[in-house]
Amino acid sequence: MVKKTVNFDDPGTYHFYFGDEQGTPGTIITFFPWEGIGKGRNGAGMATHTGYSVPKGSFSFWKERLEKQGISTTENEIFGEKVLSFNDPDGMQLQLIIPNKEDSRSPWTTNDISSEVAIRGFHNVTLTLRSADATSKVLTDILGYSVVKQEGNRYRFETDTIGTANIIDIIESPNAPYGNNAAGTNHHIAFRVKDDNILMQIREKVVEAGLSITPKIDRDYFFSLYFREPGGVLFEIATDNPGFTVDESLEELGSKLKLPTQYEKMREQIESVLPEL
Repeated sequence: MVKKTVNFDDPGTYHFYFGDEQGTPGTIITFFPWEGIGKGRNGAGMATHTGYSVPKGSFSFWKERLEKQGISTTENEIFGEKVLSFNDPDGMQLQLIIPNKEDSRSPWTTNDISSEVAIRGFHNVTLTLRSADATSKVLTDILGYSVVKQEGNRYRFETDTIGTANIIDIIESPNAPYGNNAAGTNHHIAFRVKDDNILMQIREKVVEAGLSITPKIDRDYFFSLYFREPGGVLFEIATDNPGFTVDESLEELGSKLKLPTQYEKMREQIESVLPEL
């Protein structure tokens, strides 16, 4: 856990950030734990699978570790890459993937998890859509991706601006039921940009494409824009700056409840309604 804060729109709800020890872009996944929200349903118009990069030879370790927690796994291949798939207790669909290209990112390790098996960061995100065409144009014409592979109704898009966490897969399924966004489903996916200038250049492209997009929003640790692409998935564009150490040292990341500035005066009230961890 690299940041423990609250939802900007619902300060009575935690917002947890998980990643490597620095909160490096390309490793961050976040959660809003809305108790009692009910189980969601993955389906069309959603980011349905989150894939993490792991080293060759690590599957036996991860299978044993997951199965000890009562989590079953399945193995297959996607675009020639070995994939270990499983669901978390809420039903979120996760995948550990051995990339065809070696992932040289330094992993976060623990006493239980050595560098030989540790997760490197994101590998890909899979979108399930009834039609791929309009979303493909957003990826290629606005976000700078290219189609690199296709197998049946699965398409792979990559950007060469960075060598890792740079893949979007689309599964085109015209008859797939639409998903229901609640527990165990993905709320949005974020694409990283270097700074505010590039952020606003992307915004101009989105507007020119006739899509509705938010103004620039200060999220304390980055600046963001949000827009819903034509297939229904909520996209976020987020800057690398200023980063997670803006209000905590590297050694302290995730150890204290950090509140957005506008809520600091309400700290006592907010802390009284947040569940005890």
